[in-house]
Amino acid sequence: MHNKINQLERILVTDSLKNEALVTEEEYFKLYSQSIDDPEGFWGEMGQCLNWIKPWSKVKKTSYYKPIEINWFQGGQLNASINCIDRHLIDKKDKVALIWEPDNPNVPSRKITYSELSFEVNKFANVLKKLGVQKGDRVSLYMPMIPETAFAMLACSRIGAIHSLIFAGFSPESIRDRLIDSHSRVIITSDLGYRGGKELPLKNNVDKAIQGLSFVETVLVVNYDHTPHDCKDKEVCFWKLHGTVSCVCEPVAMDSSDPLFILYTSGSTGKPKGVLHGTGGYLVYASVTHKYIFNYKGDEIYWCSADLGWVTGHTYILYGPLLNGGTTLLFEGVPHYPDSSRFWQVVDKHHVEIFYTAPTAIRALMREGDEYVEKTKRTSLKILGSVGEPINPEAWLWYYQKVGNSNCPVLDTWWQTETGGILIAPLPGATSLKPGSATRPFFGIKPALLTPEGKVIPGVGEGVLVLEDSWPGQMLTVYGNQERFEETYFSAFPGYYFTGDGCRRDDEGYYWITGRVDDVINVSGHRLGTAEIESALVAHDKVAEAAVVGIQHDIKGQGIYAYVTLKKGETYSESLKQELIQWVRSKIGPLATPEFIHWAKGLPKTRSGKIMRRILRKIAEGEWEQLGDITTLSDPQVIPALKLEKRNKLSF
Repeated sequence: MHNKINQLERILVTDSLKNEALVTEEEYFKLYSQSIDDPEGFWGEMGQCLNWIKPWSKVKKTSYYKPIEINWFQGGQLNASINCIDRHLIDKKDKVALIWEPDNPNVPSRKITYSELSFEVNKFANVLKKLGVQKGDRVSLYMPMIPETAFAMLACSRIGAIHSLIFAGFSPESIRDRLIDSHSRVIITSDLGYRGGKELPLKNNVDKAIQGLSFVETVLVVNYDHTPHDCKDKEVCFWKLHGTVSCVCEPVAMDSSDPLFILYTSGSTGKPKGVLHGTGGYLVYASVTHKYIFNYKGDEIYWCSADLGWVTGHTYILYGPLLNGGTTLLFEGVPHYPDSSRFWQVVDKHHVEIFYTAPTAIRALMREGDEYVEKTKRTSLKILGSVGEPINPEAWLWYYQKVGNSNCPVLDTWWQTETGGILIAPLPGATSLKPGSATRPFFGIKPALLTPEGKVIPGVGEGVLVLEDSWPGQMLTVYGNQERFEETYFSAFPGYYFTGDGCRRDDEGYYWITGRVDDVINVSGHRLGTAEIESALVAHDKVAEAAVVGIQHDIKGQGIYAYVTLKKGETYSESLKQELIQWVRSKIGPLATPEFIHWAKGLPKTRSGKIMRRILRKIAEGEWEQLGDITTLSDPQVIPALKLEKRNKLSF
C-alpha cells in the first residue's frame, strides 16, 4: 500500500472525471510533446489566455548558463488587475469572485462580485497613489486573511507597485529583515486578525519591526472592523482615506518582465531570499496551470486553504482563479477550530467543488478520526489537491476514501516559491494516480535526475531533481542579488536549475519527491532555512553554537531538531530549554519552534570547520549504525558523545 494503489482504484479515480476532463491521457502526451519540442509555439498559443496591451516580440529568451537570463513574452505589455478584474466585467460583473469565510463560524461570510472587486481595488489603488506610491515601489503587507489583503495585492498590481507579503505568523524581527531587504516605504497592516479563535497583534508587531527604520514612511492601517481610527506617528487610517478617493484608477501598462511581487523564502544561509516574480510569464503560467491541473472551467467553487502570505496563496487563491474568471474562497480560519469538522463544514456551506490543502492538515485531521468527516456530506466535491510537501500514501488514501468518498481524484502537486506554479502533478481524467507520487510533469517542464556528481540518471532511478529548461512562471532573480540567484540555483549543476529536492522515478515515468537535499527544513509545507534558526539560537547570550536538522514528523512532515552547545559555565536545564524555544519563536515565529533541543558538548565538523549535518540527522533519528564515512571529522570522538547524550535523554 505504501507505493501503489490497486489497479481497480487507479481506474476509478482516473475515470471519475473522464467525461468532464479538459484533457484526455492521449491529449496530455500530445500537448506535452509540443511544449517540449516547440516551447515558443506552445507558450505563444497559451499566452493568448491573457489580454495584452501590447503584443510580445519574442516568447522565450532564457539561458541557464552565465549570464543567467529568464525572460518570457519579451516586449509584451499587460496589467495583472486588468486580467484579473476588468476584462471579466463585460460578462461576469455580477458573478461572485471572492467568498470570504471568517475564522469565527458565527460571523457572516462575505461574497464579493467582480463589480464589487473592481470598486474596492480601484479605491485601494487610489489610496496608495495618494500616499505617493508609484510604479516600481515596493509595498509590504503584513495582513490577516481578509478580503482587503486581496484588494491591496491587486491594487499594487494596478499601479505597478511591487507587493511583498509577509506571513502574519512572523515575528517583528522577521518583518524587519524583510522590510530592510525590500526597502519598502509603505507597509500595510491591520490592527488585528484572528486565527483559531485567537487574536493576532499585527499592528503591535509592525510597530516593533519599524523602530529605527527611517525609510519606512507610512504604516497604512486597515482596521479589521472597518471603523476609522485616530492616527499617530507614521500611521495612516485606510478607512478615512477610502471615502475620499475615486473608484476609478487607470491601470499602468507593465512590461512582461516588470516585477509583480517579491516573496521571501528561507535558504541555506541565514538571510531569507527575496524571490522576484515578473508579470507576463507568471500570469500566463498561473492561469494555465490552474485551468488544466484543477480541470477548471470557470463555474466551479474553488477553495485553496493556504494563506495569502505564501506563494500557494498568491498563485492558487488569488491570481490563477481570478485570471480564469472563477470564484475563489478566502478562509481566515484553521482546520481544527472550533472543531475538526471545520474544513468539511465550509465545503458543505459553500458547495466547494475543488479543494486544495496541505498534507500537514490532512494528517492532523486523519488523527482525529473519521467522525468529524462523516458528520458532513461533502457531496459537492469533485477534485482534491495536496500541496507543500510530499503526501504519504496512508494520508493520500484517507483523503481519497474518507473526504472524497472514493470518487474524487487526489492531485499531489509539486512546486516551489521559485517556480511560481505547479511543475509536476496529475491532470484529472488524464493521469492514473499513485498515492505518494506527484506523477508526471506539466506542459513545458523537463525534469532530470542527477547523481551528486552531476551525471544524468536515465529511466528508473533516484537522485537530485533538476530542470533542463525554463518555463513562464520561473522567478526572474533574487531581489537585489543576481549573484545569489545564480549561485543558489545554477552553480551546483551548470546548465540546470537545481531544485534542492531529491526524487526517484519509477518504471512508468512517475516522479516521487523524497525531500530536501540542502539545508532547508520543510515544516508543514513552509520552508525554513537551518541557518536562520541556528542564527536565532546563537544570538542567545548563553548559547555558544547550534546546529539544526529536520526529522520526520507525523503531522508536520518535518520537525526541527536543534543541537545546542552552551557557553562555558552555563548549565543545561529544562527551564533554559523552554527559554530557548520561546527565544526562537520571538526571533522568527511559531513555525520555527524546535521539537527537540539536544544539549551537545561538541558538534561533528570537518577539518575545514563545516558541520556535518548528515551525521546529525542520523543521530537525531537514532540510526546509530548508518553514519557513513566519518574519517574527515576533525574530532571523531564527538560522535560517541552525541550518541551517549541521546541515549541519556539529553534531547528534549
